[in-house]
Amino acid sequence: MTALHTEEVPPAPLTFIRQQLSQQLIRRVAGPEGAQRRERIDTAPGPRWFDQDSPIQVVHGDASMFIGGLRALLLQSLHPLAMAGVAAHSGYAGDPWGRLQRTSHFLAVTSFGSAADAEAMVARIRGIHGRVQGVAPDGRPYSASDPHLLRWVHVAEVDSFLAAHTAYGAETLDQESRDGYVADVARVAESLGIVGPPRTEAELCDQLDDYRPELAGTTEARAAARFMLLNPPLPLPARPAYGALAAAAVGLMPRWSRRPLRLPYLPMTEATAVRAAGTLATGTIRWAMASPQASLDAAVTD
Repeated sequence: MTALHTEEVPPAPLTFIRQQLSQQLIRRVAGPEGAQRRERIDTAPGPRWFDQDSPIQVVHGDASMFIGGLRALLLQSLHPLAMAGVAAHSGYAGDPWGRLQRTSHFLAVTSFGSAADAEAMVARIRGIHGRVQGVAPDGRPYSASDPHLLRWVHVAEVDSFLAAHTAYGAETLDQESRDGYVADVARVAESLGIVGPPRTEAELCDQLDDYRPELAGTTEARAAARFMLLNPPLPLPARPAYGALAAAAVGLMPRWSRRPLRLPYLPMTEATAVRAAGTLATGTIRWAMASPQASLDAAVTD
């Protein structure tokens, strides 16, 4: 069989589009060094916190995380103290992609990286949390290292990632795997200083309900929602795809959370047009991020 000299053959149009889209996604989500970081995480020697194909790797490695991440930010903003910390310290309006890149790096290292790298990442985040404190607009003090506040951020995040994967994930999780995912992320939560994180989906739902009396739609939370949903820092060609992801995220928000953030509730539209757009968007991301080498190998085999 004649050897393939792929370096001498221009990529086919679809391959070129796929490569460009993959590069843009990695650059936006993981930063200019995203590809290098991804390689370092994958090739780092040593044991991992989680086995390959564990529930946390299935969920965090899926394209549905794009929708889950947006939903998590919206839901987390409903806690006035958490939102005060974000508004004062995260720079979400001035550097939204930087915040996203830091979060995605943390998730990637703790979910897929070596145990040594995960422990170093957690230590770094705990150090940052120790410096984030202040006073909310309502006069209450807040601290990012407050275990109760940390647990809210964790619960909102886990609920969002699981909801997005349930609706848009490539692989369906049975109840044992869903509980396994919540237990996996609890291991990361405890390393961050979170006390009593949920370990089953039922506990996750109970803890989310327990926080509801503390939640409110503040001016800062509604401003953040408008920024994320209506004014994302993206070029015009990328706006429709982002709009599909954002609409899907809103469509997964609990009904009780809509009014405080002034989000619409359109059940028929969300069940049809929004679901279809979200499925198309995540499918396109999944296609773009798949291994080009795997596709080449399959083509040669066929």
